[in-house]
Amino acid sequence: MARLTLIHPDDATGDAAKVLAALPVKLNIFRMLAHAESCVLPQVRLGTAILSSLDLGHRRRELLILLVARIEGGTYEWRQHVPIALGVGVPQAQIDAIEQANLADNAFDDEAFDNAERALLAFGKQVIEAVRVEDSVFTEVRRHFSEREIVEAILAIGFYMTMARLTEVTETDLDPASGMTVFDSLQPRDTSA
Repeated sequence: MARLTLIHPDDATGDAAKVLAALPVKLNIFRMLAHAESCVLPQVRLGTAILSSLDLGHRRRELLILLVARIEGGTYEWRQHVPIALGVGVPQAQIDAIEQANLADNAFDDEAFDNAERALLAFGKQVIEAVRVEDSVFTEVRRHFSEREIVEAILAIGFYMTMARLTEVTETDLDPASGMTVFDSLQPRDTSA
């Protein structure tokens, strides 16, 4: 049971009420976030941008989110994002490799990943664990990714570190995996047809 009350959408006020009303699924993570009424809308907007507008791409973003969940112990995020990762084309072998990774290592040498993904995961691991990134790791990620993609990766990591802390500290009750429904609702629609 959550350490704090999950705000019911009917009891929410202000921006929290607007955010909860607009969601296709009233996930507990958003019901917990609704306590921070002045922050809920900017936080959800940032999350929406991360899930829908990155040059980094959906697959690589999901690899980073799963890495955050694995390192931070973000059970809630893992449950929601494994289906999203599969839905955007991340192979099960890559999900398994992240789940089973020896986190004492500084490299992701599993053959499930290509060189760019290995560089991104090594970069992500250092961002998560050390804040600073060794020159050799930064040089390698720079070989594969644009400056925009690198900054997007840092922002995605930071966002999901925050969300993992929110759910873990408050012991937010796990929802059934509905992340793909939320993800699908955030994608731009082709209105030209």
